[in-house]
Amino acid sequence: MAEAERIIGTPDTPDAARADQEQPGDDAASGERSDAEGTAAPAGGSGTSGSDGTSATNGAEAQETPAERSRGKRRIPVLFAVAAFAYVLDLVSKMIVVAKLEHHAPIEIVGDWLKFEAIRNAGAAFGFGEAFTVIFTMIAAAVIVVIARLARKLYSLPWAIALGLLLGGALGNLTDRIFRSPGVFEGAVVDFIAPKHFAVFNLADSAIVCGGILIVLLSFRGLDPDGTVHKD
Repeated sequence: MAEAERIIGTPDTPDAARADQEQPGDDAASGERSDAEGTAAPAGGSGTSGSDGTSATNGAEAQETPAERSRGKRRIPVLFAVAAFAYVLDLVSKMIVVAKLEHHAPIEIVGDWLKFEAIRNAGAAFGFGEAFTVIFTMIAAAVIVVIARLARKLYSLPWAIALGLLLGGALGNLTDRIFRSPGVFEGAVVDFIAPKHFAVFNLADSAIVCGGILIVLLSFRGLDPDGTVHKD
């Protein structure tokens, strides 16, 4: 019986042996497939990461594009800062002149070439057109409105300084027109800077002239208030 079982079971033994021999090979093949899949997975992950990186780069470029196209920050704060400085300087100087110099002898600064002398001027800058006080008042008010509207498109720093000087000077003289005698919109402007052989003026007049000269120079250079440069 034992001999019969041995004879019958003998054929199964090689199969079992072969199964045992083939199993390590299958495990190895399975391991190789796993390694291959593991290798492919990082590659795919790298590709996904690369895709994400490309998307991030594209997003960054999309964010940078408006900045590159922009002409910079608006210069409205510079405009109003220069205007406030010119206005306050003019106002304080006129208050000192009225309090200390009016009805007094002129003060010589550089001999006869430059004096401080208090004069009430009903005309425009440098004493011109005294019969058109109301018209000059309206012109000053119109200049202020135009500059305020132009400020929305102001990107150029030199233009901001120039317009700030104009605005501060116009406000300085307009304040005199409104609040000084003989009446509202007819008030006489306080002038006190008196060069020899020249009209008497004030700091507001100086700011207006300097702003106007700067605007002319900027126009010759082709620089517009919005920061662009044009060539004729």
